[in-house]
Parts: sequence; structure tokens; C-alpha cells
Amino acid sequence: MPHLAEQESVMPGGIMGHMLRIDLTAETISVEPLDAETARMWLGGTGLGARLLYDEVPAGVEWDDPENRLIIAAGPLAGTKVHGAGTYSAVTKGPMTNLLGATQANGFFGAYLKQNGYDGIIVQGRARRWLYLFIAEGVLELRSADHLLGKDTWETEGALLEELGYKFRMLSVHGIGQAGEHLVRFAAIAGDQGHVAAHNGVGAVMGSKQLKCIAVARGKQQVPVAHPERLTEYADALFEHAYEFRDRWLARGGTAVGLSDLHKLGSLPVRNYTTSIYPEHEAMNGLTFREHFDGKHTPCWACRMNHLHTGCMTEGRKKGYVGEEPEYEGFAAFGPQVGITDQSAAFWLSNLADRYAVDLNEAGWLLGWVLECVERGILDRERDLDGLDLKWDDEDSLAELLRKISLREGCGDWLAEGVMRAAQHVGRGAEALAVFTKKGASPRGHDHRGRWTELLDTCVGNTSTIEATAGADPVDNLPVEPVKNRFDPIDVSRFVGQINGRRQFDDSLGVCRFDSQDLLLELHTFNAATGLSYSPLDALRKGRQIVHLMRAFNARHGLTAEVEEPSPRYVSNPQDGGALDSHPEQAWPIMKRNYYRTMGWDEDTGMPLPETLRELDLEELIPAFA
Repeated sequence: MPHLAEQESVMPGGIMGHMLRIDLTAETISVEPLDAETARMWLGGTGLGARLLYDEVPAGVEWDDPENRLIIAAGPLAGTKVHGAGTYSAVTKGPMTNLLGATQANGFFGAYLKQNGYDGIIVQGRARRWLYLFIAEGVLELRSADHLLGKDTWETEGALLEELGYKFRMLSVHGIGQAGEHLVRFAAIAGDQGHVAAHNGVGAVMGSKQLKCIAVARGKQQVPVAHPERLTEYADALFEHAYEFRDRWLARGGTAVGLSDLHKLGSLPVRNYTTSIYPEHEAMNGLTFREHFDGKHTPCWACRMNHLHTGCMTEGRKKGYVGEEPEYEGFAAFGPQVGITDQSAAFWLSNLADRYAVDLNEAGWLLGWVLECVERGILDRERDLDGLDLKWDDEDSLAELLRKISLREGCGDWLAEGVMRAAQHVGRGAEALAVFTKKGASPRGHDHRGRWTELLDTCVGNTSTIEATAGADPVDNLPVEPVKNRFDPIDVSRFVGQINGRRQFDDSLGVCRFDSQDLLLELHTFNAATGLSYSPLDALRKGRQIVHLMRAFNARHGLTAEVEEPSPRYVSNPQDGGALDSHPEQAWPIMKRNYYRTMGWDEDTGMPLPETLRELDLEELIPAFA
């Protein structure tokens, strides 16, 4: 394949050139071309999904409207020899914020989709009956899903493996559990036994369309790449760097290896922000988990990272229960946030959430809020909670409440609306205890009062979750100074505004970020696959173009600066722990205004200025902000 950097009409490597369009109302499937101009401009994953959503979902279309789109897009690295390149992005207008949602899942789905010849799937309409989509070599079929209703995501995968005659890991099944069937606002899409696209109710959108799941068989098509030999060399270097990154932290204890470090910083959510002290943090971190876990390594596509495992815990109140090793967010949501002190109990609850397919971040904030409301007498067991005797550190009662929420049964019906709407429903001072952004969603599983970069990012981002930041917030090979003082509102907001774009570039590639920890190596790999010649600043610019496209969609659908705010509890002053008396509530207005300024947006409205859009070659978006 010739060098493609200057050949604008030529399809870059890594692109199959075809999209699937699924019209559920008509029960039809069509294959449409993906042109070179679109592929070069928006890459894949989140970028491609945002472009399609912007083009096809006008103002006035609500999240459960048949005219809403659910776009599932792989990226140019998906299905190649790059380690962990099975990732996809799900992009839609979501029910938590009534704005754009973009969320990723790892596993095998993105790789298998590419191996069958497709870069993405556009789902539209609403079926008259429950269906599932089956994709395999020479097969594109919508089939009845009546026999799958009521099954959780693991059960659905098992049923289709048997029905379609595939061995484990030869068929990737991603879909909804009971939560999505019942349109729980924070329902997720999950598959491959524990890989979840979680944010902004993407599972509720799938459920509103009466699509239970998508099953994609491993394919035989090779993903075309520009420089195969170079790709192998750089892909291996990229992985080796990621494996050794931070003293092999991910291989040693998964993402929960840092739970105790977060506790020290005051960034671990404990009992719904009523404290930042969790004495049991060492018993809940990833290193402890590995010591008391009997299981086998269950990696994602082409990944050798010793990250994910399936098995059971050998100690604790739920020892013997078989499930997948939770990510950090699972242990945080169902450990300290709800007062659970037994790691096997948190392991069990996290797996139940994945099986029902709910966003466990929102679920953790919701359950913790309920527990505090019960403790304070705002919620009554008999009057409000169907007689459930809910207590901190009681996984069995919490599991029953999670079941009721997933089925919208009894009190679970109004709780299925998520933290903000449930608090508004209750009244009686309940809203003052709730952690949420005023757009409607709750944050990731951290106490952001000790992590101001993510506090700001969560409230002002366009994806319904963090948009610009990524845990350690790397600035590798970019002219961006790291944060020097995490409690300096100018320093924090300057950084978030300058780095924004880096993460959205990553989310458009189709590779797990844990296998891609160095931007320069990532770009060597990307350029070898695509034949393009991106520099670090090119990657940042591309990500910023995607950010502004998403903001244009949100502006069209009602975004204002007034909703880019944290709830009072979310931004309250910590009374103990590593962020004691840091006063984020005083810093918040300064951070928000300086972030808008740094992004080149109007400081009052938060809308991009025309000159900012022109500098990004996005003049077409200027009318969206008028």
C-alpha cells in the first residue's frame, strides 16, 4: 500500500470501508460505503460515531425516539495485531443527560466486527418485536430474541453460543440485561463476560429499540494496513511499554491496585461523601484481591496483559461465587461507597451489576444515597422501600434493591431514574445529599473533591463522563505542563483545557488505553497501520475537532452553561481525609470560567467562539452555536 499521508482521496489503512445500517422498524439490513474523506477526518470509534450522530439526529429527537441512532463503531487499529484492539465506542443521545453519550467497551467485539468487513453499525428505528442481530461470514440476520428476554448478559451469551454452535471466545455477544429491557436510565451494554459500555444509558437506548443484543462471530478478513512489518514492531513496543508502565501496576493487581493510593489522596468515595476515611482500604485493593482469588487469565483480543481474570474468591462472605475480576470502579462503587468492608461481597455485587448491565458508577452513587437517606430518616423502609431493611455493609439487601431497580419493580421503578431524578422525586431534603452533575448523570467512582481535574471534566465534558482527563493525566510529548497543585483552580482548569482532545483521539482508534500508555509509540503504531503521518500535536488537534463536534450536537439539543454544574454535595468541602478543607465549592466558579477561556469559548455561555472553530477547520459548526 502506498504512503497515504498526502493522498486525501485514498482510504487510509485500518479501514474496511463499510458500515452496517440496521433499520429495526422495517427489519432491514443494508451495507453502506464509508468514504475516504470521512474516515480520514473522523477516524473511527467516538469520532466517527459523533459525526454520524450529528448528521442524523436533529434537534427535537429524544433518547427513546425511533429516530435516535445508536452507533457502535470500531477504529482503525481494531482487529489488527495491536494488543488489546477489540475496543468499540457506543455513541448515542442518552437518557441520563438528554445529550450525547460516548462510552467504550473492550473485549473482542470491535475486532470481530472488523474481521467481518465492517467499521461500524448504525441502529435506527424501533422493532415491533424483540430481536437480536447476528453477524458472521456471509450472514447478516435479524432474529427473534423472545427466548432471550429476562436473561442477564452472561446468560444471553451462553444461550447464543449454544444456539449458534460457537465455542467460547469465537462469538462476541454484546447487549442488554434486564435493566435495558426495562429501560433503566443508566442501563449499559455488556458482553464478553464483563466488558461494559456503561455511560449515559446506552443500554436503555438499545432497549427502547427492542434490540436485545448483537452477536458477531470471529471473522476471516484481514484488516488492511499500510505497513505490516512496521506495525508489528511498533505494536509490540507499545505493549511492552504499557506492561512495564508504573512498575507493572496493571499486571500486578488490575485497576484496583491504586485504591489505597486514592484513599490517601482523599479521592476514594466513602459512604456517599459523608467521610473520606475508609480504614479497610487495603483489604479492598487489587493486590489483596489477587491474594484471595482462584481464577484464570481471560484476556481481551490479542492482549497479553495480566489484567482480567475469571474465577472465585477463596475467602469472605461470598467466597466460591464465580465471576470476573472487577475494575477499580466496581470495588469503589460496591465497597467504600456503600460501606461494604468484605471484598468478596463487593466482588459479588459488581458482577451482579454487570450481569443486569447497569452503569455501576451510577448504581453505587444511587445505593449510597439511599443508605444515607434511610440513616437520616428521609426514606422510610415501609413507606418508600417496599419493606427492605437497608443498611451499610449489607450486600444481601443491596443486591435485592439492585434487582428491583433492574426490573423496575416497586421502589425500583423511581430509583431506576438515577440519582438526580430519584432525589427530585423524593424531595424532603434528599437532593442535598445526592452526588450528580446538573446535566443528569453521576461521576465515575472517585471522590472528585480530591481530584479536581475530573470534577471539572465531568461537569463540562460532552460525553456524559470524563472527556479530557485519564487517570494519571499524561502529557507525554505534548507542550502541556502537568498540574503542579491539584487544589489550584487556575492550574487545574488550564491543564484540563489544554489537554482536552488527547483522550478523544484515543477513543477513536479502537484500542484499549491500558495497552497504549505512550502517545509517541501510539502514533508510530497508528501511522504504520493507516499510512498517515500524525504528530502528537496532530493527534491533539484531531481530538479537539471531535470535542467541538460533540459540543455542537449538545448545543443543538439544549446544552447551556447552567447545567454544567456539580450538585451541592458533589462539590462540598471535605471534612476529613486527604482533601480536608480544600474548598472545591469556592474554587468551582473560577475553574469553570477559566476552562471556558482556555478552550476558546465564551466565558459566560460556554459556547465555542467562531475564531476557535475556524482555527480547527470547523466553520461548518458555527451556525450550531449561534
